[in-house]
Amino acid sequence: MTANKRLLETFQPEHYDLYLDIDRGHKTITGRTTITGHASQAQIAVNQKYLQVASVKVAGQDVPFTTDDQAETINITLPAAGAVTLTINYTAPLTDTMMGIYPSYYEVDGVKKQLIGTQFETTAARQAFPSVDEPAAKATFSLAIKYDEHPGETIIANMPEDHVENGVHYFQETVRMSTYLVAFAFGEMQSKLTETKSGVKVGVFATKAHQPKELDFALNIAKRAIEFYEDFYQTPYPLPHSWQLALPDFSAGAMENWGLVTYREAYLLLDPDNTSLDMKQLVATVITHELAHQWFGDLVTMNWWDDLWLNESFANMMEYVSVDAIHPDWHIWELFQTSEAPMALQRDATDGVQPVHVAVNNPAEIDSIFDSAIVYAKGSRMLVMVRALLGDDALRKGLKNYFAAHKYHNAKGSDLWQALGEASGLDIGKIMNSWLEQPGYPVVTATVNDQGQLVLSQQQFFIGNGVDQGRTWQIPLNSNYDAAPQIMTDKQVILGNYQDLRDQNGQPFRLNVGNNSHFIVKYDDTLLADILDHANDLDPISQRQLLQDLRLLAEGQQVSYADLVPLLKRFANSPSAIVNAELYHIANNLKMFVQPGSVEEQELREFFDQLSSQQVARLGWLPKAGESNDDQLTRPYVLNASLYARNADSIAAAHQIFGDYQDRLEQLSADVRGLVLKNEVQNYGNDDLFAKLIKAYQDTADASFKQDIRGALPNATDPATIKKIIALYKDASVIKPQDLRAWYRGVLANDAGQQAAWDWLRTDWQWLNDTVGGDMEFATFITVTAGVFHTPERLEEFKAFFEPKINTPGLTREIKMDIKIIESKVALIDAEKAAVNATVAQNCR
Repeated sequence: MTANKRLLETFQPEHYDLYLDIDRGHKTITGRTTITGHASQAQIAVNQKYLQVASVKVAGQDVPFTTDDQAETINITLPAAGAVTLTINYTAPLTDTMMGIYPSYYEVDGVKKQLIGTQFETTAARQAFPSVDEPAAKATFSLAIKYDEHPGETIIANMPEDHVENGVHYFQETVRMSTYLVAFAFGEMQSKLTETKSGVKVGVFATKAHQPKELDFALNIAKRAIEFYEDFYQTPYPLPHSWQLALPDFSAGAMENWGLVTYREAYLLLDPDNTSLDMKQLVATVITHELAHQWFGDLVTMNWWDDLWLNESFANMMEYVSVDAIHPDWHIWELFQTSEAPMALQRDATDGVQPVHVAVNNPAEIDSIFDSAIVYAKGSRMLVMVRALLGDDALRKGLKNYFAAHKYHNAKGSDLWQALGEASGLDIGKIMNSWLEQPGYPVVTATVNDQGQLVLSQQQFFIGNGVDQGRTWQIPLNSNYDAAPQIMTDKQVILGNYQDLRDQNGQPFRLNVGNNSHFIVKYDDTLLADILDHANDLDPISQRQLLQDLRLLAEGQQVSYADLVPLLKRFANSPSAIVNAELYHIANNLKMFVQPGSVEEQELREFFDQLSSQQVARLGWLPKAGESNDDQLTRPYVLNASLYARNADSIAAAHQIFGDYQDRLEQLSADVRGLVLKNEVQNYGNDDLFAKLIKAYQDTADASFKQDIRGALPNATDPATIKKIIALYKDASVIKPQDLRAWYRGVLANDAGQQAAWDWLRTDWQWLNDTVGGDMEFATFITVTAGVFHTPERLEEFKAFFEPKINTPGLTREIKMDIKIIESKVALIDAEKAAVNATVAQNCR
């Protein structure tokens, strides 16, 4: 069978009885799957992967079958078409790939333990049981699990446990759902439970390696999120419970399995007494993202993977909507501006990027469409535009109708647009298709022409070389002048005499107010000067947006990068965290233009000292009681800048704090702990410190502390220490495969370690492929490499290594795009290096 043939066309499952006998000691699964359904012809197929099929029976009689490992199918000959019940007996391995049914490894008091969990998205359910493993093949599931059970162990699944008989745990039948959402887990677990106002049981589960208090934050967010969504969607949560489970080994960030959501420990558990605000915000948005999916993705599921955005983009927007309702004091939409917006704008400016709606057929290519910058970030910006156009009343009405029409079934993007259009009276589909079906986004140029008229024009924006195909978008302009249309549909529009408009409005002309539409603005010198003259009147989002758009234009070589340098000094003392986030994004990019150890690098360090010194003096190294959210979030930016500047006072202050806490590093404030450790590694590193931090990394169950150590150690300057770190890459007892990319990138981004890390990747690529190659994160090892490289020499090495792999399914687009990304940086540095360094030299004194 060809890889892109839909098995659902010939066999429609209605119910699965799944029996699994799991032996952890021998790492084997013995399974029996009984599928009741309808065959439209006698020749059918179901999916399998890595299964050893012993028999296929219909009505107790063996029927002919063959397995096709390349197509990942069992091809079956039935006695006749029509209603049928298949029983398939098989065995399968318990793997260590973090896909299918797999063990997570952890320790409690030095004793090694396992927690068995599942990860079936996108096409790994077929590794656990034979099935029509396609999103549209919804069915009900009855799960029965036997395992080598020990006293004190717990088993949980999508639905509540019904009964236990002869050591077999039977679970209540599920509602109608897709195969990839089936989930279960067992092992020694602790939990905390509560209940929503509507009676839904909510629980957080984790290993006993964690302190019980680490479950509290997640429990509170999960309960309040479900209550919020029931109200916002005007649709009840459809299941009896909602369990949140932290898995010690997990390839993605989290997974929306219906009723049993699984997470990386770092994205669910936290110490309420010592976790930074930005980490609390991250955990809250991950939980609310996954719980948004319980309706949008689980209750109504995309018909096929090409509409993945329908799941992810929507959940990505709703995570902010819900957290904003739960914690309005956090101003969470500011996080949207520092995470989703720049990620989408950066990635979507490279020619060859995928559109939000992307065709996909081959199972090997499905994981590659999980481009977080496009399907998640750009897609959520798209839906933020929709929300702004509709308003919440029409949005909620449309969603209620959408859920009512499609619950327990599947939908396409057009179904959503239809429901929202009917609720609002707007042709949302017509507006949004230009964003959904086309890659890239426009730059809207605003100019005052020779006749004094204010003219807007749109053109696709590229960073690096791009082929302009004359694309146009329907752009929600969000201007502060009424003369601008609500939606710009043409290539060019003339708004009228600029001076008259300026006089009427009494403020500088601006577009994309709020930065919610997915485009950037290039103002001519007259308009930009007017905005800059009134920059202090702008709100933080607008100030940040001004810097963001200019940075992107500079990367696209439409303005000079050198012109950004004086602007950094202008905004350096802003109290806004989101302004500082963009300011230091630009400042850190300036490092591309200098050679390590050069005079220019020293001048850049002095410039960083100028940018950060007043803020460091104002904020200090340790958090203060009662300080604002902005101060908490700004401190890491300015302290990091001060350490890059090699400011003697900052280096000494961080060293003093390390000395005060060296025997209790976990108690050091999480707001600055990562920077204190980084400073110690960079400036006071030795063998004892390395051993101390590696031991702490292995011993702690605090994911935030682990992350701080993981961020600090790769900054070592001693070649012997770097060699020790790289030697641990393949030691899963120290560095779990899920964390390997962060360790690799950390060393690669360190000038002292880049060569060693790059050599490792090339030498051990096959090992890496064998270890995490079935994981949707695998291609991001290429992404992060391209994110660091920016010299002609590295470009040639990158091409030499990756171009021979360009036809590997799932890697093709990433390799092509990343070559362009490095090329664009090389060209930018070549064109701008002299001007940038001269301007830094002028501004560092």
